[in-house]
Amino acid sequence: MKKFCFLCLIFALMAFAESSAQDLLPSISPTARFYAVDGTEDEGTSYSGSAPLRAQFFANAEHTAGWDAHYEWRFTLEGEDEPYLKRFEEDTEFTFTKAGGHRIVLYAVFVQGNDTVKFTEEYWETAAPLTVGISESKLEFPNAFSPNNDGHNEYYQAKGTKDGNGPQSIVEFEAHIFNRWGQKLYSWTDCYTYEAGWDGKYKGKPVKDGVYYVLVKARGADGRKFNIKRDVNLLRGVREGDTYGTE
Repeated sequence: MKKFCFLCLIFALMAFAESSAQDLLPSISPTARFYAVDGTEDEGTSYSGSAPLRAQFFANAEHTAGWDAHYEWRFTLEGEDEPYLKRFEEDTEFTFTKAGGHRIVLYAVFVQGNDTVKFTEEYWETAAPLTVGISESKLEFPNAFSPNNDGHNEYYQAKGTKDGNGPQSIVEFEAHIFNRWGQKLYSWTDCYTYEAGWDGKYKGKPVKDGVYYVLVKARGADGRKFNIKRDVNLLRGVREGDTYGTE
């Protein structure tokens, strides 16, 4: 008799567990992982930084077994009503190249027989959306550098590139170095990597100290165009701590 009661209890608990599992409705909890141009990564529901910014978006849907799922990611610019992009997948990826505020929401609908669970307009009236802020473009170049292996100003590159306070939201970039006779000595297309700049060499050999010229063409995420032409003073005799013009 005791054995029979024990078995009854076991079956009752199993039935309760199964019933509880069936009572769990689908849910979503959207998050994102952000990949900045400087190589850093961050994860969460909001991010502010420079373009181009690559981001992966995750629905984090739960309790969806037995339900037909329909997903729709909506990307909308701040101040706009209509999304500029829709993606119909559970997880998606996008690279932001336009300056301003971006609002990202996930519409999800789960259907099982006659039952429907929705996360659409009404849900997002109170739920906080994912947000991305892309800064206005910024690009400046110094007028001198000192490639003398002292670890300071070794490359001619955009201002602040080495310390992380350099270019912002630059989506197109090319730069060229010329000597006084108009001969091209070096070109690069990456304004975010410090070592991509000019190291004061031509075909692997150091050039003489003196005045050279840089021509830069770039475009920002906000549509701003940069056309920079200026002198470049190569000064190997200057050591770290010395003062010279870098405006």
